[in-house]
Amino acid sequence: MPAHWEHFRHGADIGVRGVGATLREAYEQAALALTAVVTDPACVQSRKVFSVDCTAPDRELLLVDWLNAIIYEMATRNMLFGQFEVELREHQLSAPVAGETVDRARHRPAVEPKGATYTELRVDERRDGSWVAQCVVDV
Repeated sequence: MPAHWEHFRHGADIGVRGVGATLREAYEQAALALTAVVTDPACVQSRKVFSVDCTAPDRELLLVDWLNAIIYEMATRNMLFGQFEVELREHQLSAPVAGETVDRARHRPAVEPKGATYTELRVDERRDGSWVAQCVVDV
């Protein structure tokens, strides 16, 4: 199954799900799903690159920390990110994230994510060997 992202409904909030052949790809796709809550990730240009580092006691909490770190960077830098290159070691994640300053006319932001939550939190390997990483994001 090719790596991809998708959204799923959850009340007033939105679920983000990343699926990949590896755990790393699933985290990357979940980050793209987060960007897609705001705008089309394909329209985000890679003009600036920043490093994001996270550590958590398990894979699930690492996903929440990862998405919240991206949300923090989006908010404090007024940026959107469309490219992620995750590296994993045990329960540590390091990734350059590439994006650009929000251009309201071009990006047409739909909502501002407030935070990744523990609701519907799941990070595991499927029977077919692919990985899924998902949670609900408060918008």
